[in-house]
Amino acid sequence: MNNMKILQVNKFNYIRGGAEKYFIDLSKELEREGHEVAVFSMKHPKNFKSKWEKYFVSRISFNEASLRDKLLAPFRILYSFEAKIKFKKLIKDFKPDIIHIHNIYHQISPSILSVAKKYKIPVVMHVHDYKLICPNYQLFVDNQICYRCRGGKYYKCLKHKCFKKSYLKSFLAAIEMYFHHRILNIYFKNIDLFIAPSNFMKETIVSFKVPEEKIKVIYNFTVINQVENQGGDYGLYFGRLSSEKGIDVLLKALALSKSDLKIKIVGSGPEEKQLKTLCDKLKLNNRVEFLGYKLGVELELIIKNAKVIFMPSIWAENMPLSLLESLSFSRVVIASKIGGMSELIEDNKSGFLFQNGDFKALASKIDSLEHCDLRQIGQRAREKVLDLNINKHLEEILKIYKQYVK
Repeated sequence: MNNMKILQVNKFNYIRGGAEKYFIDLSKELEREGHEVAVFSMKHPKNFKSKWEKYFVSRISFNEASLRDKLLAPFRILYSFEAKIKFKKLIKDFKPDIIHIHNIYHQISPSILSVAKKYKIPVVMHVHDYKLICPNYQLFVDNQICYRCRGGKYYKCLKHKCFKKSYLKSFLAAIEMYFHHRILNIYFKNIDLFIAPSNFMKETIVSFKVPEEKIKVIYNFTVINQVENQGGDYGLYFGRLSSEKGIDVLLKALALSKSDLKIKIVGSGPEEKQLKTLCDKLKLNNRVEFLGYKLGVELELIIKNAKVIFMPSIWAENMPLSLLESLSFSRVVIASKIGGMSELIEDNKSGFLFQNGDFKALASKIDSLEHCDLRQIGQRAREKVLDLNINKHLEEILKIYKQYVK
């Protein structure tokens, strides 16, 4: 079988984060290869226009919290009959050869999986985050990495208010996990293969009793830039401004460092105000510049012209697209030695690693930059992602599809 009919599923059809970017980019690339791609998602004003949107499930917002959404939320999270009905309609009309699931939690729910099973359509699922095993998506609570729910002990989510520091939301998240995993076993019964974007992700979900034989590691792809850039004279953090990203660790390290390096911070998020206050406290206002949210060509230029990229996360990053993009530009990356990032960064050779949360160690890495050949390190960094181009990635993804399509 050369050309296939592929159904891609994700709860958002606009670029909200790394998972959405991957889902959208992969769909486009599959179409360019001549495959017919349909999309199933949730209706949203920010969505990209799609000829499949008539099948999309109605919008529900957990942040805006209207009375309607508050009432519907528990039902949508646990088992969405609306999603199941609309998904069935799409499958009957489109007749896909294979279904590729991305993030479906909450807004869509796994109710759709039984439909695929009924029609004997193979399903692969991309594990973009930890929601498959963790009620709060992150394996991260109270600024610490958390494995308390290992062994199916989801009640600990309620005990520690793991979901948005709310007993009510944590209770619902725990019930969701018990219902989906203990009662229905809905994921492992209906999904043929899980795709993990890092070895760390595979090892982690295996430790939570996901069958190892049902997991395949495929790194995400990035655009491999043809022209290398010398870089500029500033350090850069780009991404969400939230506590798990460890930006406060970066600021404390900068204050301790003997270097006069200046930092640009690109992004927005809940910690923005607190980070600016910390800059005041550490007297860093003349060395740190907050640029706000950027994307596209503007962000690309900022990355290209950076001397060094910082990824100081204190939680276990999976395999962030921001890392792949930075390495593709031959940028030197200083990252936390945690999660999947250390799989592509070899300390002092293709970048720098430090123990997550250790701002003194990070300050030492910053001070060491002036004694290093950053151009050579950047070239080695780029070599790490040369094989992570779209052509090789598609080859691996299509090989998986064809394995299950009869």
